[in-house]
Amino acid sequence: MGVREDARRGGIDLKPWGKFDRGERAVYPLLFHLLDVAAIAGEVWDRFLTSGQRRLIVAGLGVTAAQARCLVMFMAGLHDLGKLSAFQVQEAHPWARVSETLRQDTAGWQRMPHERASMHSALHLLAEAGYQVDASDSPGVRVAQILGGHHGRFLQLDIDGAASKARVDLTLGGPAWQDLRRRYFALLRDLTGATAVPAQVSVEAAILITGVGVIADRLASQRHHWLPRAQAPAFGAADHYAQAVRDAPDVITKSGLARVTLPEAPFARVHGGPAAPNDLQASLIGQLTPVVGEKGPGIAVITDATGAGKSIAALEAARIFNAGGDTAGIAWLLPTTATADAAYDLLEAYVAAHGPEHAPVSLVHSHSYLNTAYTDHRLAAHEPSTTDEHWPDDPDATQEQTERPEERVTVPDGWLRGWDRALLAQFTVATHDQALMAALPVRFSALRLLALSGRTVIIDETHALTAFMQPLLNRLLHWLGALGCPVVLLSATLPAATSSELVSSYLTGAGHDPDSLDLAPAYPGWLFAAAGDASITRIDPQTAADHAGRHRRTAAIRLYPVRHPAHTDPDDAPARESRLERITTELAPVIQHGGCAAVACATMADAQQTYQHLYDQPGWPGGPDGQLVLLHARMPGHEREALTRRIRDQLGRTGTRPHRLVIVTTSLIDMSLDIDVDVMISDLAPLHTLIQRLGRLWRFEHAWGPGHRPAWLRSRPHPRLVVLQPTDEDGRTHLPAAWRPLDHSFLPHATADHLTSHPERTLTLTVPDDVQHLVETVHGDAAALARTSPALDRKYTAYRSRRRSQEHLSTLHLAPAPQYTLSLADLHRQRLHPRDAATRLGAMPRRLLPVYRTAAGQLALDAAGARPLPLDRAPTTAQIRAILQHTLPVPAAWAAGPRPEHQTPLAWRRHALLADLILLPAGEPEETTQFGRHRLRLDLRLGLVHETD
Repeated sequence: MGVREDARRGGIDLKPWGKFDRGERAVYPLLFHLLDVAAIAGEVWDRFLTSGQRRLIVAGLGVTAAQARCLVMFMAGLHDLGKLSAFQVQEAHPWARVSETLRQDTAGWQRMPHERASMHSALHLLAEAGYQVDASDSPGVRVAQILGGHHGRFLQLDIDGAASKARVDLTLGGPAWQDLRRRYFALLRDLTGATAVPAQVSVEAAILITGVGVIADRLASQRHHWLPRAQAPAFGAADHYAQAVRDAPDVITKSGLARVTLPEAPFARVHGGPAAPNDLQASLIGQLTPVVGEKGPGIAVITDATGAGKSIAALEAARIFNAGGDTAGIAWLLPTTATADAAYDLLEAYVAAHGPEHAPVSLVHSHSYLNTAYTDHRLAAHEPSTTDEHWPDDPDATQEQTERPEERVTVPDGWLRGWDRALLAQFTVATHDQALMAALPVRFSALRLLALSGRTVIIDETHALTAFMQPLLNRLLHWLGALGCPVVLLSATLPAATSSELVSSYLTGAGHDPDSLDLAPAYPGWLFAAAGDASITRIDPQTAADHAGRHRRTAAIRLYPVRHPAHTDPDDAPARESRLERITTELAPVIQHGGCAAVACATMADAQQTYQHLYDQPGWPGGPDGQLVLLHARMPGHEREALTRRIRDQLGRTGTRPHRLVIVTTSLIDMSLDIDVDVMISDLAPLHTLIQRLGRLWRFEHAWGPGHRPAWLRSRPHPRLVVLQPTDEDGRTHLPAAWRPLDHSFLPHATADHLTSHPERTLTLTVPDDVQHLVETVHGDAAALARTSPALDRKYTAYRSRRRSQEHLSTLHLAPAPQYTLSLADLHRQRLHPRDAATRLGAMPRRLLPVYRTAAGQLALDAAGARPLPLDRAPTTAQIRAILQHTLPVPAAWAAGPRPEHQTPLAWRRHALLADLILLPAGEPEETTQFGRHRLRLDLRLGLVHETD
């Protein structure tokens, strides 16, 4: 029979199944699922892909735009062709419906993952259709690997071995199965109109096409999508496909993936404060707009002091890039969950200010369930659906290992729970880690690249990237350059060499040799490098000077040598000032007369000790409660988020400033709090961190003008950051052992030495003029500073060696750059699970859930038992949210070897977000839980207290 006959009702065998619902005993024909996916893929092409992404696919296939759309639909539809194989036998009910002819034609077939079966079987059908299949980068081979990659990992295709025609005919069924696969292939090709044969399939196009197929497959696999169709009267293939095409727009609309265009809106309204752009922002708008219009997207670097408006500049750059039509939306990447939460509020307000009918902003990080952005539907277990991956990827697994796990039938994977769907949203705030995983050989890395490449990517707080993370970012920028994705880098304290390296990585990915280019931006200022021709555009020097002049201010950093409690002086040593004594002295005017202050502590233990010391001090008018706040990462999530929002609201630019407030915190203050304080005290830290903290001192002075400071402080000519230098009895810098994991010891030692070299240990600086020079002194080429002392020089040598070691360790797991990818399987040579993917060293936390046990043996989230938790059934969506909001992260070593009483109830373990929680009994104030040598207890005021034997 021909294609036209097969397309009619009764023309082709529809008995092989693609979806099966055990509860309803409903069977959905495989061919119908393939057609559904093809139809939805067409709508994804039309309404989700941007013009830049479509153009890249067109160029990567070497065909017209109309032909490319048809080919993408065809490839997406073919993804499950391998289910015409031993896949069919795993469910007795639908297998019994398969025709006797097919059931009898199974001699010699072997069970294998159906995505591999799709890849092997399609290879030879593509060859019959005229696709070249003679090399790893041949178009037919890459299309076959696209099909094999629809479960997130590209597979090796052994053309002359396992994928040879003889082996395929032997392992995937006899002539009847071969004939049916050929007819399904031909029917899909005919209905989608994919008659063109591409002469090439570029790596970049393959990545985007794979992502489109994954999206279409997941949308078509939703139970509410296919089950009603399975229970409806049967159609012929052509009629079914026509209906699927008519239904596809509604599927995309309901998924929230359709692109929207933000209406134009005034600058003052969308940015919620300034009536007009400052000099830097105005120059960016004026110069970048015509350049992008002429040359297309590229990478921009914006440098300026903290609080000077870099976020607004980044949003304006994104608007200009998106106005060019190649991209639509924003992916804003930040280093921590706290900074991401703060940026989410900003981006949500920005989008809402444009007045769109519908433009959701998503938040994607490992603890986004603590934020109101993490909606309840993402926490729900979702409706049950037959999953596709019934067997592991390992082709060498034994029969016992390949039995389909029962829980796979009902537990949806991460994409259906909403994590990756949130990353695909048009406006997204995420942590650096979520994007950096696109440069690693993890499952669905292609989906992450698709998600990022359709938006302007803003990478904020770039200076926060460690030596381990920088190669990851370099590789990600390489890919984004190859995909033509506009990027904006932001930083207040980035060494010029690092900035140049990042821009160079992007331009290399875009196909240029940037070695001879000067890629260092002015400070303050901006630089733009076009992806099309590597041309460089910079801020006008006079504009940069005018901007610096209008934001110029004087500030001081004063270093005080103190004795840290971790150090004990010899008995005969003279008495000297302790750390807590200096903090008390500095805060005495605030406690007595009012003002807002912050104490930035090196560790959470230091913060807890400092808070307790200040809490016990006399002199607080009305007592310390409400006027003294402790904020750190190891507090239950709901408490931490509420405190963070309170601080941002009270000490922000437009907040209702309290008469007196003292915040004791940790590095959370460095990037996550856009606040203004009158007084700040900091433990010794690397110089760029101190500069970041200095940016919170009198932050809004230019906007507010004089008169906003407490009366006792108005005589001070400029803000002063007090830095506490832990020293030994001889006055030498002596870092506590607990500080060692924070930074390499060279950085705080070098900072202390540099500050000590100034009169009275006080560095008086002009912001922004002196910032870049100071950053370069310690964080750039610090050889000159290191040579000032043999001890510091030794530390510098060790520091550079450690950086090289971390960079090398990072590169071990990188996915190759596109130009070095021959077979798509090269992108997944290493089998790395996202759960185990390291985007930063030492960040493998566990989550604790403090719980109270009532007299009746019930678990509860509170001591009174008013919020009981289910033990013998799965929690409701509201309970899941409450549970997650009460968790707190700890290093894995702190909770190693949990006993049975610390494990979650069995009924919870089928929910992926609850399965790995560790229960921490809470009750009596001094109740301690032992994990090996670690002792943990939850204090109502201090948060989690950690001690060791």
